[in-house]
Amino acid sequence: MHLSPDELVFWHLGFLKLNATIVYTWALMLVLTVGSWLITRRISTGLERSRWQNLLEIIVCGMVEQIREVGLAEPQRYLPFLGTLFLFVGLASICTIIPGYDPPTASLSTTTALALSVMVSVPWFGIRKQGVGGYLKTYLQPTFMMLPFNIISECSRTLALAVRLFGNMMSGAMIIAILLTITPFIFPIIMTTLGLLTGMVQAYIFSILAAVYIAAATSGDKPAPAKSPAKST
Repeated sequence: MHLSPDELVFWHLGFLKLNATIVYTWALMLVLTVGSWLITRRISTGLERSRWQNLLEIIVCGMVEQIREVGLAEPQRYLPFLGTLFLFVGLASICTIIPGYDPPTASLSTTTALALSVMVSVPWFGIRKQGVGGYLKTYLQPTFMMLPFNIISECSRTLALAVRLFGNMMSGAMIIAILLTITPFIFPIIMTTLGLLTGMVQAYIFSILAAVYIAAATSGDKPAPAKSPAKST
């Protein structure tokens, strides 16, 4: 039993190591890439749509609405990034039902990379919306004395994102591994099911927190006023 997938090394040459974290991360990315192509390759733009496409559009519309409720007025702009975060973390949790599989999110290196991607995306979306000057001014609000505190906040929330996801995912994997060694077969199955639910909740929380941080950086992102219908003559 190992504490992290980093400890499971498949190949190594000098200081180069190919561990389970890297292998499982790339495997998940491959599954997401191929799966997205297979799911969307027969998407119809006409009036006749399959039941599968209707279900897919319901899910996507639900995600868009959830992003809008967070405070982002143009959710389609942020859906690819936030949706990918959710799918990656969620799929990493679902695959725990595969024997011998360790979720890469149980490694601090993976969760740190995910948190850093959020850290980079926040100023990226903020600058795209408000410009460089407008975004940098947010660090001086409500007064210039808040500059160091806002910078510390950027770093601390990135650390919190990484450690929170890592702790929750690793603890779930460890509990299941321990139960497999000391308890009958049925109880670990129940805990695995509970772990799947917990993993999906963690994927949701991670994506929502990323959306909240982006919404704070794009505070000028206000919905355009609706145009009044033209009066009939």
